[in-house]
Amino acid sequence: MKLKTDSVKDSYTYEKSGVSVKKAKDAHNIIGELIKETFKFRKGEFGGVLGEYGHYASLIDVGNICLALHADGVGTKVLVAQMMNKYDTVGIDLVAMNANDLICIGAEPICLLDYLAVEKIDDQIVSEIMKGVVAGAKEANMAVIGGETAIIPDIIKGSVKEKGFDLAGVSLGFVQKEEVINGEKIEVDDIIFGLESNGIHSNGLTLARKTYFEKEKCKVTDEFCDTGHSIGDELLRPTKIYVKVVLDIIKNVEVHGLAHITGGAFSKLMRLSFKEIGFELTSLPKPPMIFQDIQRITNISNVEAYRTFNMGIGFCIVTSKDNLEIMQKICDKHKIEGKLIGNIINKKGVIIKDPLGGSVDKFTVG
Repeated sequence: MKLKTDSVKDSYTYEKSGVSVKKAKDAHNIIGELIKETFKFRKGEFGGVLGEYGHYASLIDVGNICLALHADGVGTKVLVAQMMNKYDTVGIDLVAMNANDLICIGAEPICLLDYLAVEKIDDQIVSEIMKGVVAGAKEANMAVIGGETAIIPDIIKGSVKEKGFDLAGVSLGFVQKEEVINGEKIEVDDIIFGLESNGIHSNGLTLARKTYFEKEKCKVTDEFCDTGHSIGDELLRPTKIYVKVVLDIIKNVEVHGLAHITGGAFSKLMRLSFKEIGFELTSLPKPPMIFQDIQRITNISNVEAYRTFNMGIGFCIVTSKDNLEIMQKICDKHKIEGKLIGNIINKKGVIIKDPLGGSVDKFTVG
């Protein structure tokens, strides 16, 4: 099946699909205010909390090094896996969503604990999910040291009867205390270097699913444009794991800031803004077809697209412009596409120059 080429008149949004980024941020603020009270319980003791709530990973003081902790899941991508009856890739996403966030503070990932909640135990599905977790762990150089399986049919209801599941995990990494990267060293005129994504990754899937399966009434097996792949295959492409290339870059250049482009997309760069600085993205690549297609079908604005999806860039590195050539060589070594996508300016916010040459030359997403 060829997807429709006619454009939908009414503009859609992530919030209309059921996900409010604003409400999520409000909830994060409430959580942060409540849990910071617990930081004092370990103050001055082994395992004291370093830094503030709200970065990509949390830091614990254990002497000369910091332990980095993070928890994340796969989100509604699991529903696509159920619809496709294909379970061997979402485990890669689980590792990626954890490991890619750990490296955002300069930490090397060590291990992962997984949490698999199921509607009903199916040995074949569990085996396939864990094959993906193991494949992701190999790519991230992490050990999967255990986890938890919960059978909770009264809570877990999937897109396919008795095949519902949710997948999440907790990860651990370490970084030398003097080598923590949190954005404090970012200066005006630093460059922003972007690493390519592998498609939609694990964010914005609620909007993507409703685009194809509700608005367009597609089946997961329908052909996606002219690629020869199905829509389900495109949505299930596993999140790229950036651990090896980013750790190599950190080892060879002085990095000032790191950002995994996930939920909230490019607005995530604001996590690195400790001063009156901003992020101007002037050379983003043309978005991969999956994003262009979603925009065409839903008529969502560029602002909505660039604060929901990665649009082709899955990870950002902020450093001095003198390091551009070295980073390019490292990317070549790891066979990953990397390019200069912008620079740091003295105006707060995340400003994007429309790579598609639309009527709005520049717009702000954070």
